[in-house]
Amino acid sequence: MSHPSITVLDELLRSLAVGPARRRQLGMVRQELTVALEQHLLPGGARRDLPQLLDEAVLRHYVQVAKTGALRSRLVNGEKPPTSGPTNAARLACLTIIRRSAGLPVIALETAGPVTLKSVPESERLGALRRRLRHDLSRVRSPAHARFIAVLAVALDTRARVGELVAQRIDHLSGNGRSIDILRRPQHGTDTPPLRETLPLSPLSRDALDRWLPIRTELTETLEGSATALWVSLAHNHAGTLHDDGSYTRRRQGMPLQQRGLIRSYNSGRHRYELTHLLPPKLEQLRRALESEVDID
Repeated sequence: MSHPSITVLDELLRSLAVGPARRRQLGMVRQELTVALEQHLLPGGARRDLPQLLDEAVLRHYVQVAKTGALRSRLVNGEKPPTSGPTNAARLACLTIIRRSAGLPVIALETAGPVTLKSVPESERLGALRRRLRHDLSRVRSPAHARFIAVLAVALDTRARVGELVAQRIDHLSGNGRSIDILRRPQHGTDTPPLRETLPLSPLSRDALDRWLPIRTELTETLEGSATALWVSLAHNHAGTLHDDGSYTRRRQGMPLQQRGLIRSYNSGRHRYELTHLLPPKLEQLRRALESEVDID
């Protein structure tokens, strides 16, 4: 069901000049407000009129309900847990942007409080990481090493999340390998469709992909059908078809790399290739460090 106030809100959101990260957050707020209206958690007038939807009392109630996780559109481990501190802060920032854009005075709906995030590498360390990857590219130890360098190089260029990295395909490369398409996916709790963004690849990424792609071709050449994933597995693994007798048909090498596989590769690679002083413990920390270099407001 489309409510008149949401229709007007959609027009307002389309007019905003914001970056992809902020647009995803605005999409989350839009989705939560829609769910709140459909569940009759907000006054009836909020359905008909945008100023009533953005009324201070209405938004205060919305914020409190949203924090409980009740407005999530997707389950997390079968439940709707409370939203995180960073999500709560992003929600408040988005409401400020929406009210200001609608010509309404800015109000303090709630004090977001300090958001505690795990530390991220400083720009100097990111520069040192790029130089180290360039050095390592001249002495690749194994197919796993080649894939590790290529994934990191592309992540440095695109600021992609793990889910966005594993979704990359060969046909996302364009311009003779000089650019790549990224499908920006919303954070959990929204139904905003992926947003395609084309970004240039640095010389480091292009050279790293030149090393990785021939290896990928060898791994996928005997697969039936079209193997399109950019990042693929390097060895057989136990996940596959479970038979009645409890045995598995293993997934063969060359299959699309899954999120768990990419995370394991990152975790092991930072130790194996002696990069713990340059790479944070989690790939998400690296992504946030890169995101902080870009003005998304």
